[in-house]
Amino acid sequence: MTNPLLANTPLPAFSAIKPELIEPALDMVLHDNRQRLVELLQQDRFTWENLILPLEAMEDRLSNLWSPVRHMNATVNTPELREAHNNCIEKLSAYGTELSQNTELFNAYRALAESEDAANYTAAQKKVLDDALRDFHLAGVDLPDTKKQRFAEISQRLSLLSTRFEENVMDATDGWSKHITDESLLAGLPEHVVTAAKAEADKRKLDGWVFTLEIPSYLPIMQYADNRELREEMYHAHVTRASDQGPNAGKWDNTPIMEEIVKLRHELATLVGFANYAEYSVATKMAESPEKVMTFLEDLVAKSKPQAEDEFAELEAFAGMTLQPWDVAYYSEKLRLDKHNFSEEELRPYYPEDKVVEGLFTIVNKLYGIQIAEEDDFDKWHDDVRFFSIYDTNKQLRGQFYLDLYARANKRGGAWMDECRCRCLHDGVVQIPVAYLTCNFAGPTGNKPALFNQEEVLTLFHEFGHGLHHMLTRIDHLDISGINGVAWDAVELPSQFMENWCWEKDALALFSGHYETGEAIPDELFERMLAAKNFQSAMTMVRQLEFSLFDFKLHWLFDPSRGAHIQETLDEVRDAVSVMLHADYNRFQHGFSHIFGGGYAAGYYSYKWAEVLSSDAYSKFEEHGIFDRKTGEEFLHNILEQGGSADAMDLFVAFRGREPDIQALLRHNGIN
Repeated sequence: MTNPLLANTPLPAFSAIKPELIEPALDMVLHDNRQRLVELLQQDRFTWENLILPLEAMEDRLSNLWSPVRHMNATVNTPELREAHNNCIEKLSAYGTELSQNTELFNAYRALAESEDAANYTAAQKKVLDDALRDFHLAGVDLPDTKKQRFAEISQRLSLLSTRFEENVMDATDGWSKHITDESLLAGLPEHVVTAAKAEADKRKLDGWVFTLEIPSYLPIMQYADNRELREEMYHAHVTRASDQGPNAGKWDNTPIMEEIVKLRHELATLVGFANYAEYSVATKMAESPEKVMTFLEDLVAKSKPQAEDEFAELEAFAGMTLQPWDVAYYSEKLRLDKHNFSEEELRPYYPEDKVVEGLFTIVNKLYGIQIAEEDDFDKWHDDVRFFSIYDTNKQLRGQFYLDLYARANKRGGAWMDECRCRCLHDGVVQIPVAYLTCNFAGPTGNKPALFNQEEVLTLFHEFGHGLHHMLTRIDHLDISGINGVAWDAVELPSQFMENWCWEKDALALFSGHYETGEAIPDELFERMLAAKNFQSAMTMVRQLEFSLFDFKLHWLFDPSRGAHIQETLDEVRDAVSVMLHADYNRFQHGFSHIFGGGYAAGYYSYKWAEVLSSDAYSKFEEHGIFDRKTGEEFLHNILEQGGSADAMDLFVAFRGREPDIQALLRHNGIN
């Protein structure tokens, strides 16, 4: 039997990937790569063709094997798949550290960068070498052997801990539900939410309704359920997931995992000469220092907190009571309705899945001239999945992507874009980039299609922006194509940039239409929606700043003599930034996957940093027209196609004609 993970195919054969095939395939590719590396380093003279290109081919083969495994583990998780996935984590980490600490390989890169050939390299080739030499140092290539070994041990341990953190969050989310048989408890909930809860109960062979901690089920309870005790119960279960508190206290507790992660990150950073992990993190980002990050965040706090305090005071005055955390979303919806006569639920009938997706494609066609076609014949990991191809104005295939939109059990929460295949050049043939676009929306119910609200539309546009960055790249060097090699605090630029079209009337006409009649969103509803756009925007801003400051201070101020003090750090940040109460049992940090399970450690500030870039970039469209093709092509050629081939600030300036201005961000958020 041929192992599908070893087949050189344009797309993975998901249906043929079995857990027992994963580890043998990885072992074979790692063995082959190690053997090939020895051969490469025995050459007398290094050139781009005899060193970099073979190394790229090795890296790409490994990536193409591991990508579907990683993705299936996140979207159709089973105990067998999880075990196979986790058995490979330490092997992958060890291999990565071997490469990055290989002195012979480092010297080969350095020889190449200093050779006579280097004068003829393109700017992109020079960026590949510069980034690689920097990353060798960050991985400890200069360290003595004992410290190299410790760096490797830490790296492997961190990979394992991050995986366990994510698993605990997934298991804790799936491990609690609320079964309701008293219909009176459903008062205030939208019909589609009740219908979905009934379907969940039917699936479990139960009477009544079942609500879960998945966002499409949980969030409507917090926003619309009139029963305060139900809101509090759901809130309590959600904010204590994977912690020492709540209904499943201690069962999937991430407390020791987080403590160890922060401690090990600090040790890793100090091994290679940094004072703390925040300094280490910033070394590869646009921000020049931790101090610059803190100044940026604190400046935004100063500009937004007074307005946030006013917004919360208005909310409490409206509610006529001191609000507890489980009251805030509920009374916010009531206040929005009172002030603007607007509820997001009014929009849901106008955002059926097919219309939104089709309209999104029309918008990017207007901007960049690309055409997107759905494919029917493809292998998939779940029946919910759709697949599309992207063609440019010359009818050339530029990229492809999988679309997996609905929440379900055994699927990681949140929304993300990930790489399935990366653009690179092998033997004169370009590998077509392929993306996974994953969300967690409510699916179809009964005879109704999936209907989105405004926030879900924004999320889809956001992830599609990431996807375009990955798929429309023109860079053929693996390490800097797509989002690879892009400074992490600039990687959110294309994603947040796409969200702007969700608020434009001319764009809205393309991706909205009543699911039964096709009727456009009425003008008066659009005006109410627009008037409510920045409702509580300052409260939203300080909440994101709370997360950013907590993350950054946790890694910047860590003191080995006293430990991570995670809860204390979060409490201190909340005291300085937050405008609302938090329950004593709130353990938000135990589910903060961005920094403990993802790539945003000491980098969550990137969302706000990149929002400055995206707001200012969009202001150019506001000046020239939101569908101005010339401006769209300038963004395509200077940002989306360039990947990580140049400094992020240089690329922004090439598009905008100047460095970014924070005023566009404040204006778009309605903050004075």
